[in-house]
Amino acid sequence: MWMIMAMDSTMAIFNTRITVLDYETTGSVRGFPTEPWQLGMVTLEAGKLDPDSMFESWLKVDADRPFNPHAPGRHARLRAELAEAPTPQELWPSVKARLTDFPLCAHNVGTEKKFTRQMAPMHRFGLWIDTLRIARKAWPGCTSYALDDLIVLLDLKPEIDALCVGREAHDALYDAVASAKLLEYLLSQPGWGGLTVGELAAM
Repeated sequence: MWMIMAMDSTMAIFNTRITVLDYETTGSVRGFPTEPWQLGMVTLEAGKLDPDSMFESWLKVDADRPFNPHAPGRHARLRAELAEAPTPQELWPSVKARLTDFPLCAHNVGTEKKFTRQMAPMHRFGLWIDTLRIARKAWPGCTSYALDDLIVLLDLKPEIDALCVGREAHDALYDAVASAKLLEYLLSQPGWGGLTVGELAAM
């Protein structure tokens, strides 16, 4: 079964299915908790991004709730849609399997860990793979490890743009695909493809 295989930390990365995800958020505003307004996900299977697995959803943010004015993304044009979107808890049944049955991956995983745990606080989640930490080990000395800078540096942006037509950085689906493409590229490099899930997570 995929769940048993994927959650085994000793499993080779090319025998594993990984859920790569990204949230966009309201940013920090005094007197309000930071909330997610978009979730994007894609699957990396056997070391390759599966385009058919791309998924996104808006997440509910009340129409009168302020955003940090510096929060990136196109949320200002979507306030009506966000006010009618599902809450994270309402979305949970449709994303549960992807978030609990497989290792999870994001670029700088702190935000994704926080909001995934808030979505289902009674559930346990598996290993987390952080493409930011991995990139710092793989390419020391880069001037920037921001996701949008790395995909330009590694010439991955044209592939990502082709998969996410009309989108750009700081869109949750675009950033999830970018993180997946970054991990895919890394695993194609000499010496990296033989790592286990646990070894990648430990980085």
